[in-house]
Amino acid sequence: MNLSAHFKRSEFACKCGCGFDDVNPLLIDVLEDIRAHFNAPVFVNSACRCKKHNQAVGGKTSSQHVLGNAADIRVKNVPPSAVADYLDAKCPENFGIGRYRTFTHVDVRAVKARWGSNE
Repeated sequence: MNLSAHFKRSEFACKCGCGFDDVNPLLIDVLEDIRAHFNAPVFVNSACRCKKHNQAVGGKTSSQHVLGNAADIRVKNVPPSAVADYLDAKCPENFGIGRYRTFTHVDVRAVKARWGSNE
């Protein structure tokens, strides 16, 4: 089932196979915006996680992934730092943005949260 022009529900499903795939529509909008801005495909590494899978992968108990509000992404031929910089400039007062060497975490929480260094 398609969630948007470029994303399928299956891309956001919990990797453990439990079936949890209730993704926040605002997150889809943000990812579509990223795709349009960079004119490049966005690949979802991890999105929805049930509590059990989140614990298994070392996620925080307060993770936005367990709420369907987060995705760890990479954009084809775009450094993760450029994705994080774009999001930080576009959404300076809200959302969670995590900077990692090989991916960018984005979540649609109502308050600002930033972490990581892309190192």
